[in-house]
Amino acid sequence: MTKPTYTAKNIKVLKGLEAVRKRPAMYIGGTSERGLHHLVYEVVDNSIDEALAGHCNKITVIIHDNGSISVEDNGRGIPVEMHKTEKVPALQVVMTVLHAGGKFDDKSYKVSGGLHGVGVSVTNALSDPCEVEVYRGGKVYRQIYSKGIPQTGVDVIGRTRKTGTKTIFTPDATIFETLDFNFDYLSVRLRELAFLNKGIAIILKDEKTNKRHKFEYEGGIISFVEFLNENKKVLFEEPIHIFGTRNGMEFEVSIQYNEGYQETIYSFANNIHTIEGGTHLIGFKSALTRAVNAYIKSTNLLKNEKVSPGGSDIREGVTAIVSVKLGEPQFEGQTKTKLQNSDVEGIINSIVYEKLMEFFEEHPAEAKHISMKAILGARSRDAARKARELTRRKSVLESGSLPGKLADCSIQDPSQTEIFLVEGDSAGGSAKMGRDRTFQAILPLWGKMLNTEKARIDKVLNNDKIQPIILALGAGIGEEFDVSKLRYNKIVIMSDADVDGQHIATLLLTFFFRYMRPLVDYGHVYIARPPLFLLRQGKTKKYVYSIEERDEFLKKMGSKGIHVQRYKGLGEMNADQLWETTLDPEKRILTAVKIDDAIEADRMFTILMGDDVAPRREFIERNAQYIEVSV
Repeated sequence: MTKPTYTAKNIKVLKGLEAVRKRPAMYIGGTSERGLHHLVYEVVDNSIDEALAGHCNKITVIIHDNGSISVEDNGRGIPVEMHKTEKVPALQVVMTVLHAGGKFDDKSYKVSGGLHGVGVSVTNALSDPCEVEVYRGGKVYRQIYSKGIPQTGVDVIGRTRKTGTKTIFTPDATIFETLDFNFDYLSVRLRELAFLNKGIAIILKDEKTNKRHKFEYEGGIISFVEFLNENKKVLFEEPIHIFGTRNGMEFEVSIQYNEGYQETIYSFANNIHTIEGGTHLIGFKSALTRAVNAYIKSTNLLKNEKVSPGGSDIREGVTAIVSVKLGEPQFEGQTKTKLQNSDVEGIINSIVYEKLMEFFEEHPAEAKHISMKAILGARSRDAARKARELTRRKSVLESGSLPGKLADCSIQDPSQTEIFLVEGDSAGGSAKMGRDRTFQAILPLWGKMLNTEKARIDKVLNNDKIQPIILALGAGIGEEFDVSKLRYNKIVIMSDADVDGQHIATLLLTFFFRYMRPLVDYGHVYIARPPLFLLRQGKTKKYVYSIEERDEFLKKMGSKGIHVQRYKGLGEMNADQLWETTLDPEKRILTAVKIDDAIEADRMFTILMGDDVAPRREFIERNAQYIEVSV
């Protein structure tokens, strides 16, 4: 059988590139940090396509000192001969024509990711300059572009024994709001790709900071699941692994349970993270529910139970990766966040169910662990239902359906309002007096906050420290959380600038991340930064926010005649001081809570707030050098 060749004949052209520079957001999602990094992903996706076709096992991404970035692979190299219909080199067609590439020829790529061929040409269109080197047939070819327009021909500039493609580009400063590539931001996507494509090594370097990562996982998505559960107590050591092909689709699933209460499932289609799920995720969840319930029924584990596990109970504590690769994926919308291929659901459902039943039969101890956890989850859900009903009844009985300690604002337009969750009654009292009551609400917090990392939802709902927050925000909790019902646009955590205050802030962030996740995803959560010191010299006063800032000011002004007041807590600040430092929108410092890496955030909350002491100790020891000691 003759091996398929990859030549200019395989490059299919659909339409031109004119609109990209006029409307970049249509192609890369925006011109902010997200869009900037999307340029890199599209070039990398071309290299991943080579890997999926079996021609590439190494990709190197380098952030250069001069603001450019390069992506190099050891694939076959983009064809450089003349294109039959376009009458220019195939490389130029790929780099300058929208929807042009080998992925539209099913002989070259049976499966591909990226933006359906627009990727590398869009990156070129939005870069100035962009340079491509092709290593093919013993020669090094190069073409240079500016804003998508070729500045040179496809020139031979040397000889080589290697094969592959190297793309070096600098984002166009007239297009993007920021030009700084973020090492950690890029790491998220590149790590995902390495997990999803076992056997490929992806290297990321940053010349500015000398940071370097090498992502290579021989276990593929099994390693992915183990990575996600690294700091959690698992119910069984070896993750379940299911894989196969059917109707031209490759599918792979890995599952492992931990002792926690969170559901962690990531789904992918052709290496694209389908954030909104789709048919592959629906099929998996249905199969998991059917299989566990079938095992529970066959072993009569419910004989003394008044509850029956539902899907959410069965998924409590599960960590899973669902990955499918298919030739003609159908996505909902341009953002590709939801897979729509109807046949995928049935295929995944039937095969995962069948393989899980085989696993349960061969591993009865693990099957019983999973089943009993699901039954405990059902009990918890029933208790949570009763707690919700109690909370609702309580909210109706209480004045205004809001917690008694809440000092609400007068306007009711959520887009214009903000609520401060303030540590302590004393600081809460000062904040109530110092705020602008038109749009600022104050909710004092008291006592020890519940660590929701270690609590099921029924305990969360019954906790007297958490209940007022749920009632005040008005958007529900857990699966019932509805961000559209949120009563405030900004939720500001305002705690003391000491270890206890940071602990309270972390507990609140854990609660929001685990039970009100959309608050974080949609950018509603902020952390206030109160000053550490007030410096006075005569009638002049200055608030400073760190020891270094204090020392720098004292050195600059001379310490003579300067009175230094150290704030040990918010309670030491009177109303007007709180206003001018922490509440006044014109002067305050707020830190927006954003999650660039949800996987790393999940791991960090587990390390900081979970049961396992060893990883927390290691984290503290590793980061102790960065702790400020106030004097």
